[in-house]
Amino acid sequence: MGVISIEGVKVFAYHGDLPEEAILGGHFLVSVWVTTNMKKVIKSDKLKDTVNYVKIIEIINKEMQIRSEMIEHVAGRIAKKILSLNKVEAVKVELEKKNSPIDVSFDKISVVVEDTN
Repeated sequence: MGVISIEGVKVFAYHGDLPEEAILGGHFLVSVWVTTNMKKVIKSDKLKDTVNYVKIIEIINKEMQIRSEMIEHVAGRIAKKILSLNKVEAVKVELEKKNSPIDVSFDKISVVVEDTN
């Protein structure tokens, strides 16, 4: 087993329950950890024997452009799409909202979704 880690993909999108979030948008960070069997690729040194992280990033970017009110919904969609890739055994997605139109100071607001085959 092994883990492919892609952390801190920066995306501008329009997610959130508040009406102004749909208009103004905001900055998000997406991190993904994919569990996969790496025995074959370790021996072969061939992309066909592993999970292509470029495809993971494409999924992140595509799903982040589909508006949702709840970031849990977006993170769940990302997890399901990544889980459908060949050779993915489990996935963990963290979606962090960098700014929110609420009157409070915070270090981090994020959700974490995990799924397995």
